[in-house]
Amino acid sequence: MSSLVTSAESAAPSAFSPSVLDRLARVGDGRGLPSLAERLADLDRWVRDDLRAFEQELATIPRGARAVHAAAHHLLDLRGKHLRPLCVALAARFGAGFTPVARGLAVAVELVHAATLLHDDVVDVAERRRGQPAASVVYGNAAAIFAGDWLLVAALRRIAASGVPGLLDRMLEIIDEMIVAESIQLERRGKIAGAREDYFDIVEGKTAALFRWAMVAGARASGPDHAVLERVLEVYGRHLGIAFQAVDDELDYSSDVTGKDPLADLREGKVTFPLVVAIERDAGLRDRLDALLADPSPPGDDLAAIAARVRATGALAATRTLAEEHVGRAIAVLDELPACAARDALVTVALASLERAS
Repeated sequence: MSSLVTSAESAAPSAFSPSVLDRLARVGDGRGLPSLAERLADLDRWVRDDLRAFEQELATIPRGARAVHAAAHHLLDLRGKHLRPLCVALAARFGAGFTPVARGLAVAVELVHAATLLHDDVVDVAERRRGQPAASVVYGNAAAIFAGDWLLVAALRRIAASGVPGLLDRMLEIIDEMIVAESIQLERRGKIAGAREDYFDIVEGKTAALFRWAMVAGARASGPDHAVLERVLEVYGRHLGIAFQAVDDELDYSSDVTGKDPLADLREGKVTFPLVVAIERDAGLRDRLDALLADPSPPGDDLAAIAARVRATGALAATRTLAEEHVGRAIAVLDELPACAARDALVTVALASLERAS
């Protein structure tokens, strides 16, 4: 990859280290991937000001005295990885750069993502989010639901205020996709039938759809004549989103995942890709899973036994392969765009998504 900064910039200390880039750089270095760590350090320096501006604007979300405001900020203050806003920023770098319009769209996509997390934690009866008690635990389910609704409205207002043609309608379509995917997941919770088809229907809607919108938003904010750029970046976003979810599924079986309880997805009866592969390879596992998922509070020992059986099938390696395949597709489609620092940065983001630890 061509360097994203000059040698003088490279020598300068980092005054701002976005959580997603900082975490990924440490993971890359710790896993013997110094080249990836160096690429991420370059990327950090290149977009540092963009992400600082994003966080400053995110901090302007009103802090009211109501429970709904407190619940919303309980999640926002925990600071997620901000990968979707980063996608907006990098897509915008193909043209006009991270303008105030692009910045508003980056905030909007983060607010939509946060809204879905607030709602998910209520539906999943989740106790923790980003290593801390979930907002629904601290403020109650009703406050968390209304907080999600409040953030969603705030996001839609920002998109409308951007004045970028078609983006509000695209977001409404994306939200519709997300709701349908959530419905499929709800209907299939605790059920293994049709697992592979259901899995990809859910991932396309719940995860990949919002990545797609982030890339399209950045492309449209970059300036005129964005049709080819938008098409390519939307495909990139789709594959990045699927890879991101596959890695998330793999992490569910790790014992040292930061901010997430091990086997949380399994406890909640969600069909993840490791489960899909495991039941295809272990004929007797389906009945065992059906019995386990029928129990609203499955014993920890039973969960651990199922997890060990899933690992024994090689399902985690298959999940890693799925993630790698989609990262490869995301990178390959970028070849349709002229070589530039923004394209190189998206390659780095895709490669780094495989190495995250949370």
